[in-house]
Amino acid sequence: MEELLVFAFLLQEELAAEEEYHNKLDELFLASPEDEDLLYLEWETDVKKAVIYIQTHVVDRALDYERFGRIFINKLRVCYETCCDIKQFADRMYRLWKALPGTIQKQEPFVVLCYADDPLSWGDEEQTRKLYEDLLDYYK
Repeated sequence: MEELLVFAFLLQEELAAEEEYHNKLDELFLASPEDEDLLYLEWETDVKKAVIYIQTHVVDRALDYERFGRIFINKLRVCYETCCDIKQFADRMYRLWKALPGTIQKQEPFVVLCYADDPLSWGDEEQTRKLYEDLLDYYK
Protein backbone atom coordinates (compact mmCIF):
# COMPACT_ATOMS: atom_id res chain seq x y z
CA MET A 1 0.00 0.00 0.00
CA GLU A 2 3.02 2.29 0.33
CA GLU A 3 3.07 2.62 -3.46
CA LEU A 4 -0.53 3.76 -3.56
CA LEU A 5 0.12 6.26 -0.79
CA VAL A 6 2.97 7.73 -2.83
CA PHE A 7 0.65 8.00 -5.81
CA ALA A 8 -2.00 9.67 -3.66
CA PHE A 9 0.37 12.47 -2.70
CA LEU A 10 1.81 12.84 -6.18
CA LEU A 11 -1.59 12.86 -7.86
CA GLN A 12 -2.66 15.63 -5.53
CA GLU A 13 0.15 17.82 -6.91
CA GLU A 14 -0.29 16.54 -10.47
CA LEU A 15 3.18 14.96 -10.35
CA ALA A 16 1.98 11.53 -11.46
CA ALA A 17 -0.22 10.35 -14.28
CA GLU A 18 -3.56 8.77 -13.46
CA GLU A 19 -2.75 5.96 -15.88
CA GLU A 20 0.38 5.10 -13.91
CA TYR A 21 -1.69 5.00 -10.70
CA HIS A 22 -4.32 2.74 -12.30
CA ASN A 23 -1.65 0.38 -13.64
CA LYS A 24 -0.08 0.04 -10.18
CA LEU A 25 -3.50 -0.42 -8.58
CA ASP A 26 -4.38 -3.17 -11.08
CA GLU A 27 -1.06 -4.90 -10.42
CA LEU A 28 -1.57 -4.81 -6.65
CA PHE A 29 -5.18 -5.94 -6.91
CA LEU A 30 -4.29 -8.91 -9.13
CA ALA A 31 -1.68 -9.94 -6.58
CA SER A 32 -4.14 -9.59 -3.65
CA PRO A 33 -7.75 -9.74 -4.90
CA GLU A 34 -9.04 -10.42 -1.37
CA ASP A 35 -7.80 -7.02 -0.11
CA GLU A 36 -10.91 -4.94 0.60
CA ASP A 37 -9.12 -1.61 0.21
CA LEU A 38 -7.79 -2.56 -3.21
CA LEU A 39 -11.24 -3.79 -4.23
CA TYR A 40 -12.78 -0.49 -3.16
CA LEU A 41 -10.14 1.46 -5.10
CA GLU A 42 -10.66 -0.68 -8.19
CA TRP A 43 -14.33 0.32 -8.17
CA GLU A 44 -13.71 3.98 -7.36
CA THR A 45 -13.66 5.85 -10.68
CA ASP A 46 -13.11 9.32 -9.21
CA VAL A 47 -9.37 9.65 -8.64
CA LYS A 48 -9.83 12.51 -6.19
CA LYS A 49 -12.04 10.31 -4.02
CA ALA A 50 -9.51 7.48 -4.33
CA VAL A 51 -6.73 9.81 -3.17
CA ILE A 52 -8.76 10.83 -0.12
CA TYR A 53 -9.55 7.19 0.64
CA ILE A 54 -5.89 6.19 0.41
CA GLN A 55 -4.74 9.07 2.58
CA THR A 56 -7.34 8.41 5.26
CA HIS A 57 -7.12 4.61 5.33
CA VAL A 58 -3.49 3.84 4.56
CA VAL A 59 -1.73 6.48 6.66
CA ASP A 60 -3.33 5.11 9.83
CA ARG A 61 -1.80 1.69 9.26
CA ALA A 62 1.67 0.58 10.16
CA LEU A 63 3.61 1.82 7.16
CA ASP A 64 7.03 0.68 6.13
CA TYR A 65 8.50 4.18 6.11
CA GLU A 66 11.70 3.11 4.41
CA ARG A 67 9.79 1.45 1.58
CA PHE A 68 7.50 4.48 1.31
CA GLY A 69 10.55 6.76 1.26
CA ARG A 70 12.37 4.82 -1.43
CA ILE A 71 9.33 4.80 -3.71
CA PHE A 72 8.57 8.44 -2.98
CA ILE A 73 12.12 9.63 -3.62
CA ASN A 74 12.38 7.62 -6.85
CA LYS A 75 9.24 9.32 -8.13
CA LEU A 76 10.54 12.75 -7.07
CA ARG A 77 13.82 12.06 -8.87
CA VAL A 78 11.93 11.69 -12.15
CA CYS A 79 10.10 14.97 -11.49
CA TYR A 80 13.36 16.76 -10.65
CA GLU A 81 15.19 15.45 -13.71
CA THR A 82 12.40 16.58 -16.03
CA CYS A 83 11.88 19.93 -14.28
CA CYS A 84 12.52 23.04 -16.33
CA ASP A 85 11.92 25.62 -13.61
CA ILE A 86 13.47 25.07 -10.16
CA LYS A 87 11.16 27.65 -8.56
CA GLN A 88 8.06 25.84 -9.83
CA PHE A 89 9.53 22.52 -8.67
CA ALA A 90 10.31 23.99 -5.24
CA ASP A 91 6.77 25.35 -4.87
CA ARG A 92 5.33 21.92 -5.62
CA MET A 93 7.73 20.21 -3.22
CA TYR A 94 6.71 22.52 -0.39
CA ARG A 95 3.00 21.90 -1.08
CA LEU A 96 3.76 18.18 -1.23
CA TRP A 97 5.52 18.37 2.14
CA LYS A 98 2.50 20.18 3.65
CA ALA A 99 0.22 17.37 2.42
CA LEU A 100 2.28 14.66 4.12
CA PRO A 101 1.10 13.47 7.54
CA GLY A 102 2.99 14.99 10.46
CA THR A 103 4.63 11.67 11.29
CA ILE A 104 6.22 11.64 7.84
CA GLN A 105 6.90 15.40 7.58
CA LYS A 106 9.26 15.40 10.53
CA GLN A 107 11.36 12.45 9.38
CA GLU A 108 14.49 12.50 7.27
CA PRO A 109 14.66 12.90 4.34
CA PHE A 110 11.14 14.39 3.98
CA VAL A 111 11.74 17.39 6.25
CA VAL A 112 14.08 18.79 3.57
CA LEU A 113 11.03 19.47 1.40
CA CYS A 114 10.02 22.11 3.95
CA TYR A 115 13.09 24.31 3.61
CA ALA A 116 14.95 23.37 0.41
CA ASP A 117 13.42 26.33 -1.40
CA ASP A 118 14.60 28.89 1.18
CA PRO A 119 17.90 29.73 -0.62
CA LEU A 120 15.90 30.75 -3.69
CA SER A 121 14.63 33.77 -1.74
CA TRP A 122 18.16 35.24 -1.83
CA GLY A 123 18.91 33.99 -5.34
CA ASP A 124 20.96 30.91 -4.41
CA GLU A 125 19.64 28.33 -6.86
CA GLU A 126 22.82 26.27 -6.49
CA GLN A 127 22.22 25.65 -2.78
CA THR A 128 18.58 24.74 -3.40
CA ARG A 129 19.62 22.26 -6.08
CA LYS A 130 22.22 20.79 -3.69
CA LEU A 131 19.55 20.28 -1.02
CA TYR A 132 17.23 18.54 -3.47
CA GLU A 133 20.02 16.42 -4.92
CA ASP A 134 21.09 15.32 -1.43
CA LEU A 135 17.45 14.44 -0.72
CA LEU A 136 17.26 12.41 -3.91
CA ASP A 137 20.44 10.54 -2.97
CA TYR A 138 19.27 9.76 0.57
CA TYR A 139 18.60 6.06 -0.03
CA LYS A 140 21.66 5.38 -2.18
